[in-house]
Amino acid sequence: MHFLSICTTFVAQMSAENLKERTARGLFWGTLNSGATQVLSVVIGILLGRMIAPAEWAPIGMIAIFSAIAGNLQSSGFSTAIVNMKEPTDNDYNAVFWFNILASACIYVFLFIAAPWIALFFEQPCLTDLSRFIFLAFFISSFGISTHAYMTKNMMNREITIINTCALVCSGIIAVVLAFNGFSYWSLAWQQVVNAAILVIGRLCYVKWRPSLKIDFSPIRRTWKFAMNILVTMVINTVNNNILTFIFGKLFTKTPQVVGNFFQASKWNTMAYQLVSGSIEQVAQPVLVERGEIPVFRKMLRFTAFLAFPAMFGLALVAHEFILSTIGPKWEACVPILRILCVGGAFMPFYSLYKNLIISQGRSDINMWLNISQILLQLLLIFLTYQYGIITVVCAYTSLNIVWLMVWQVCAKRLIGVRLWDVCKDTIPFALISAAIMAVIWFATASITNCYLLLFLRILLAVILYAATMRLLKVKMMEDCIQFIKRKNVK
Repeated sequence: MHFLSICTTFVAQMSAENLKERTARGLFWGTLNSGATQVLSVVIGILLGRMIAPAEWAPIGMIAIFSAIAGNLQSSGFSTAIVNMKEPTDNDYNAVFWFNILASACIYVFLFIAAPWIALFFEQPCLTDLSRFIFLAFFISSFGISTHAYMTKNMMNREITIINTCALVCSGIIAVVLAFNGFSYWSLAWQQVVNAAILVIGRLCYVKWRPSLKIDFSPIRRTWKFAMNILVTMVINTVNNNILTFIFGKLFTKTPQVVGNFFQASKWNTMAYQLVSGSIEQVAQPVLVERGEIPVFRKMLRFTAFLAFPAMFGLALVAHEFILSTIGPKWEACVPILRILCVGGAFMPFYSLYKNLIISQGRSDINMWLNISQILLQLLLIFLTYQYGIITVVCAYTSLNIVWLMVWQVCAKRLIGVRLWDVCKDTIPFALISAAIMAVIWFATASITNCYLLLFLRILLAVILYAATMRLLKVKMMEDCIQFIKRKNVK
């Protein structure tokens, strides 16, 4: 709870009183939502990882890119356009609601017909029926996109937290029960479909707005250019996030365990950095739309760096013992992949901040072209390095993701004037301190052979040393934490 309260203290000085209160509440519940989601995902992931073999995860990883792109196409960027509006009307929500359903129905029919060709491409006959079933998830989701946009716009993060938690728990229980009874990858498919259905139902329960049969697509036409830029960007980001699993699925058709190992490593890395970016994401765009100023953006940068670097470098530190202690020795081959991804994962939350800053300035076109350029470079790197093995590809992929942040910074400088030197002052010290602490802990505990004891000690030492270092250096954010805790204790 102290950590969540820190989020409230952090935002308390960011803007006018009304915006401060809404942002504080939003960040509090955004962090709780992100934290609860990741903790539950870890528990469910551990249970499923123990019951399902690496090769059996491969079919889900192979078609993940199709489901994700279909999900992008169904929203078409109009939900983001709504959140970016100052005062969206019922007609705006209604237009997006019906457009999403019609678009999703058309996309699902197309993918249903294309399923046999997907299976043929990966040389996996099981993908025909599996993909047709999993693709139902994005069609079901289309009924909840407008309500989710409504909740995001109005910072209903407490309600979002409750809905997401219920959906994750229920779908996770179903997946675990099915996996226990030998349903293999079908348990993962059912998890996605059930999760989508519960999210839709939950949002309808909390949102007072209801769609009407009076359909007017004029808001769609009015925001078309902005939304299309967002759509292209979303698709590019989806390709970016899934491209390695997709390519490995084709290159390693005869050894699906390689795909499964990468998919597992990528999943843990994504869950870890989304613990940070997820808590910021839910309030970043609404706040930056109202007050897209340098001090606000820099405070968000410092807060992100304060959390992201120790979290991700810490996961890289304990990757081996974490994997062995949770999902078992059969997944040991994914450890080096996870460590490399964690280094890049420490920088991923900053992409969310830059993206929201640029979109809040109405420049979705910049957001789109930056992502297009990045994915083209990634494809080139993959083409040049895949023959050297999966580790080389992951190293190249991670390096580009880190370096490409500089391009986003150049655009941020042009839009609001934030300087690279100031950004480095706000972020690099946290990176250096986190890396140094993890290195000290690595050498100090290297002689311990019991993986459970090693996992516990490394996590404990990392938390203690990082907190002590922040206190010793009198880092303002840490000082705010301590003062807040003292006030709470007095009360």
